[in-house]
Amino acid sequence: MSQHSDRIAPHGGTLVNRIATLDQRQEFFDKAEVLPRVQLSDRSISDLQMIAIGALSPLKGFMNEADYRSVVKQMRLSNGLPWSVPITLSVSQEVADSLKEGTLVRLDSPTGEFVGLLELAEKYHYSKEEEALNVYRTDDLKHPGVQVVDKSGPVNLAGDVWLLERGLDPRFPQYQIDPAKSRMLFTEKGWKTIVGFQTRNPIHRAHEYIQKCALETVDGLFLHPLVGTTKEDDIPADVRMRCYEILLEKYYPHDRVILAINPAAMRYAGPREAIFHALIRKNYGCTHFIVGRDHAGVGDYYGTYDAQYIFDEFEPGELGIVPMKFEHAFYCTLTEQMATTKTSPSTPEQRVHLSGTKVREMLRAGKLPPPQFSRPEVAAELAKAMNIFNYEI
Repeated sequence: MSQHSDRIAPHGGTLVNRIATLDQRQEFFDKAEVLPRVQLSDRSISDLQMIAIGALSPLKGFMNEADYRSVVKQMRLSNGLPWSVPITLSVSQEVADSLKEGTLVRLDSPTGEFVGLLELAEKYHYSKEEEALNVYRTDDLKHPGVQVVDKSGPVNLAGDVWLLERGLDPRFPQYQIDPAKSRMLFTEKGWKTIVGFQTRNPIHRAHEYIQKCALETVDGLFLHPLVGTTKEDDIPADVRMRCYEILLEKYYPHDRVILAINPAAMRYAGPREAIFHALIRKNYGCTHFIVGRDHAGVGDYYGTYDAQYIFDEFEPGELGIVPMKFEHAFYCTLTEQMATTKTSPSTPEQRVHLSGTKVREMLRAGKLPPPQFSRPEVAAELAKAMNIFNYEI
């Protein structure tokens, strides 16, 4: 086993827990009917859950104005701690005017269910254009992240939050492993170094290759697919999870991989989201984080390796997690194996480049991706999902 000095600390030093106790829940329910209400979006629900379980430590709630402006402009909280993506709760002017700072606000799900509480500390206006240009590097309304900002209300509500109850995700209860539990599992397994992998797509051969390269140098792999809100044309979470299960059953060492769901919503913020994803995995207990080609990208908004370059904007050790940067992997027809330009003597014509987009294109055309592209069992599962469930993959 490789050695690492101490178990990695949560970002900011303490793992946040904002899940209400039984006594608190009763107190909140007693007040529920008289409290003003704010209805959360699907993304805000994910943010609430992520805050409550400590995945967004050191955040205890939605950002105040000082933190928000510092994050947007400098990728740091107001105390100087690195943070790259604003976590905010935006509402209409009408809703904001109805709320009073220093009071409690009931947080409801999109269906009206009482799910949490906000200790309202501050209300503030913000510039949507400034947020879009800084965080997403574009104000193009075709960008899915910019669309969310554009449709959001003009006022942000700030304050600590409470999640009423941490229920199991009915889709994947066996894979709901929150930060406190993942850290416990790593300790039980004796893992000192753990590499996290972010994905919103089924794993193809290029992903498998870089994960296994990383596994050669660390004790364990934390495979952590995102199952929160994604854009409509992304492959549904249940299909992706079945593909991961199939792959792990046949092609990975069972004692060196943990599969768990990440309840976060996808923001498609490219480089900034790569930092965000790394800090989340740090809170889950990972010491390393894989950053590949166009991490968290969408369309052509970001350069191929911009998500790797952004890590160089921080001092060594400042983020508290080690990025493992990989070039775009491909199947080399010359050596008949997966490779990158660092290891393959092939010419561009001798390389089969892999991507989730190409997989979707092949499946839509009624073709199964070749084994150099995707494991046959995974390709078959994707094809079955398209045919049986009519998923637009």
